[in-house]
Amino acid sequence: MREPAPRRPRVLLVDDNRALVENLAEILEEAGYAVRSAGTCAAALAPAAEGFDVALVDLKLPDGDGTELAPRLKELSPNGEVVLLTGFATLESAVAAVRAGACAYLVKPCATQELLVTVEQAMRQVRLHGEKQALAHKAQMAEKLAAVGTMTAGLSHEIRNPLNAALLQLTVLERRVQRLPGDLQGPLLEPLVLVKDEIRRLDHILEDFLQFARPREFVPRPVDLCQVVSRVLDLLAGEAERRHIRLERELPDEPGSTPVAGEEERLRQVLVNLTLNAMEATPDGGRVRVRCAAEPPDPSLGERGPRAVVAIDDTGPGVPAAVRDRIFEPFFTTKARGSGLGLSIVHAIVAQHGGTISAETAEGGGARFLLRLPRLEEAPYSSSPPSGRGT
Repeated sequence: MREPAPRRPRVLLVDDNRALVENLAEILEEAGYAVRSAGTCAAALAPAAEGFDVALVDLKLPDGDGTELAPRLKELSPNGEVVLLTGFATLESAVAAVRAGACAYLVKPCATQELLVTVEQAMRQVRLHGEKQALAHKAQMAEKLAAVGTMTAGLSHEIRNPLNAALLQLTVLERRVQRLPGDLQGPLLEPLVLVKDEIRRLDHILEDFLQFARPREFVPRPVDLCQVVSRVLDLLAGEAERRHIRLERELPDEPGSTPVAGEEERLRQVLVNLTLNAMEATPDGGRVRVRCAAEPPDPSLGERGPRAVVAIDDTGPGVPAAVRDRIFEPFFTTKARGSGLGLSIVHAIVAQHGGTISAETAEGGGARFLLRLPRLEEAPYSSSPPSGRGT
């Protein structure tokens, strides 16, 4: 199973000159853009709401003015850029384009090279917007991480010590109850077991905080990623059977094809977390498929060398598009129970290994978590984790 092809940049053409639209669309599609078109202001609103990167908008349309439409398009797709088309280049038209929020304007008919250069300049602005948002997101996550560290330092002993004491006393009480006649043990042991489980859950949450706030030194060594995947799947086979889930694997036949520089224990933690999450999201009778492979670099992601890829697909409800950008944030969770740090720790470990992780839609509508790590030749050998950790 191959991962989806990278999304092509989207261009929206708004012009009532059908011949011109067909001509521009052909040029842009040959250059690698995905083009949609509309002939009026009203017809442009629906495709704009679905999102665009660059909109080419005629200054004069049958039902309105391009300078009035441009701000409405920007409201519908805030990260997009607008280029106005005009048949007459005047100072007034340039001023009108700026006031409408357009990043440029083209004079019709425009030469192919001028069209492509202008659209590419607009795409640069789109990419800059994305980079600014990513930086703001990282700053926000850094603030949360600082809060985690401060809170953990003050609360770890205050919480763990009484938890350990309570668990010890419950264990003593459980042994005493087990000495009673059998008919008396059941009603007493049931609440004891429940409380012990809750204390262990709280201890696991505290361990998440400690691990996230105080990461260990990173000492990378050569690791065969697919071999780690195979071991994790062997480990979780019994859990999958208990949940009545088919746990499928798609691994290369030849060993050593996915060498990365990393720590096997931490990579195992990532894979266990992601696979268990997939199982929890999958109903009885469903399927979780884990694929590991070596793949060439994807230039659209800025990759320079070959990579090792792990894709974990499930047949659950999937990850809603509205939360995909937030699921790796500290404390964000869609579960009723938990610390909201599991996927943040996964993200931090993957970033520490110089890789990326993303949530997508699998074939069939379930969730796909896609882990990409540089092959050994390209992997970083940093001796300390990145300062942002979860970013």
